[in-house]
Amino acid sequence: MSHLGYLFQNGRNLTMQKILALSLVTSALILPVSQLTYAADIKVGMSTALSGPAKALGTNVRLGIESYFSKINAQGGVKGNSIKLVALDDGYEPAKAGPNMRTLIDKDKVVSVIGNVGTPTAIVTVPIANEKKVPLVGAFTGAGVLRQSPPDRYIINYRASYAEETAAMVDGLLKKGIKADEIAFFTQNDGYGDAGYNGAIAALKKQGVKHADKLAHGRYTRNTLNIEDGLSTLLDADTEPKAIIMVGAYGPCAKFIKLAKEDFPEALFLNVSFVGSVALKKALGKDSEGVIITQVVPHFESDLPAVKSYRADIKNYQADASFGFASLEGYLAAKIFVEGLQLVKGKFTPENIVNGLESISNNDIGIGTPVSYAIDDHQASHKIWPTIIKNSKFHSLSWDTIRLN
Repeated sequence: MSHLGYLFQNGRNLTMQKILALSLVTSALILPVSQLTYAADIKVGMSTALSGPAKALGTNVRLGIESYFSKINAQGGVKGNSIKLVALDDGYEPAKAGPNMRTLIDKDKVVSVIGNVGTPTAIVTVPIANEKKVPLVGAFTGAGVLRQSPPDRYIINYRASYAEETAAMVDGLLKKGIKADEIAFFTQNDGYGDAGYNGAIAALKKQGVKHADKLAHGRYTRNTLNIEDGLSTLLDADTEPKAIIMVGAYGPCAKFIKLAKEDFPEALFLNVSFVGSVALKKALGKDSEGVIITQVVPHFESDLPAVKSYRADIKNYQADASFGFASLEGYLAAKIFVEGLQLVKGKFTPENIVNGLESISNNDIGIGTPVSYAIDDHQASHKIWPTIIKNSKFHSLSWDTIRLN
């Protein structure tokens, strides 16, 4: 072959190589996320409140997740693959949570998102998870937007819903002898507050209360401490409340309880789990006595196997941290997530991870009640653990032991 012919032939081969390489890159760019190839690390994302009024919740949920992942990595990972958590701060604001989700999925190439905190943020992140076909697992919210029927394939919950929490409150109060007219509400004016309030109203109507939606209902704006108008609504009610069901964050709820106790000294104050129990108790100080909080995890000082492991792992990997309900929930969500990873067949792709999680059936994870998923059931637990603050400590509560003043 002549020198010119060699250059032509070699140049053509090089050109074909470039075209082939370009076509491969182009193909990768247009593949759905679920079909892309991932690195050896199992990269998991999180968009949460690491600043702002819900900071205590976001940092503690992350703490629990990181502690469990650290233990698994120290044991050799999942099938030899380590788990890497990429956590971004959204400040409990939807306007930040949406871009965070897209960054985690499109730029960081996470195969799943875990432990996001909040309902307002979930309202924007759930559609993105569904659009991108990347699972959102164990979100720290009990809102209905994550609990469709049938369930969204890519939304997988650990915890009981807010509706289940407030329904448990209503049932417990009515059985104790409190009349429906003596129940009032104080809620955050958004999807989070709506979810808990609507659950309570549904429970009241199920008990035969026809005027449930006429009960006093005060509200406040998210990420503010402007609770005065909400309190005024309850002060103007025809019947003085004996029980106030609250669906909010710890800052405004603490301020409300402090002020409301001056006008309703005999009333019971009941909060859902998202309030942030430890932060609420700290913010209330001496006013925390007798405050009730429903939990979606066992007491963090219980002797249940998973809880004992939680305390040991927090000490091992987060030595300066305190125990609490939020970090325990993050820990349990991570534990269930890893259970699903162990059941994955093939590569750790988003689709395979969903399939693995849906394979979990009646697993004993050490919390006293088994957890399960299925194609038509994406909520692992429906259990509520009521607690009450006495002498600045959390105690397990049985509804029939409530003292009415």
